[in-house]
Amino acid sequence: MGRFDVGVVEGRRVGSRANDASWGTLNRRQLLKIGTVIAGCAIAPGAAMAALRVGYAPERSLKIYNLHTGESLNATYCEKGCYVGEALRDINYIMRDFRANEIKPIDTRLLDLLYTLNRRLDTSEPFQLISGYRTPKTNAMLAARSEGVAHHSLHIEAKAADIRVPGRQLREVWMASMSLMAGGVGYYPRSDFVHVDVGRVRYW
Repeated sequence: MGRFDVGVVEGRRVGSRANDASWGTLNRRQLLKIGTVIAGCAIAPGAAMAALRVGYAPERSLKIYNLHTGESLNATYCEKGCYVGEALRDINYIMRDFRANEIKPIDTRLLDLLYTLNRRLDTSEPFQLISGYRTPKTNAMLAARSEGVAHHSLHIEAKAADIRVPGRQLREVWMASMSLMAGGVGYYPRSDFVHVDVGRVRYW
C-alpha cells in the first residue's frame, strides 16, 4: 500500500524536558516548561508527557518493512525531544494487527528500543516486521497453533515486535538486543526472527 512510501515525516515543534524535581511540587518555571511541551506536542495523544521523558534526544527515525502486507515506512518519529504525531500514526498503522486490521498505539519505548538496536547493529536496512500489535483474538489463535506464543503476550499491549534485519545474522540481532537490557528478548531461529519487548528484562 502506497501510503507508507512517503519518506521522512518531519517534526513540528521543539519540546522541553522538565527538571528532575518531584512531580508533587512544581515551581512556576517548571510549569511554564510543561506548558511549552504540551503546546509543542499537541499533535500526538500523550506525546506531551512522553516528550518530558525523552528530553532533548537526537532525531530518531525508523525504517520498517511489513513482510505480511508489503508496506514500507521511513519516518522520523521523534525530533528534538518531541514525538511526531503523524509519524506515530503511520507506525501504529504499519505495525497493526493485519489479520483483524485493528490498530493500537505502539508503546514509544518499543520504538526507542528499535531505534537503539538499529544503531547498535550499525545498519541502514529496515526492520523486517513479522508481528507487531495483536488483538487478543489473533493472539489466542496463534497460541492455539504454537507453543511458542504466550497466552498473555506483550504483543496484545503493543509493547512487542518480532523482527529480523537484512544483512545481519539472526544470532547477531539476538545478541545485540540482549546487550541493550531494555526488556524481553527471544530467539526463534526456526522461524527466523527475534522477539523484542519492553517488559521486564528476560531472555530465552
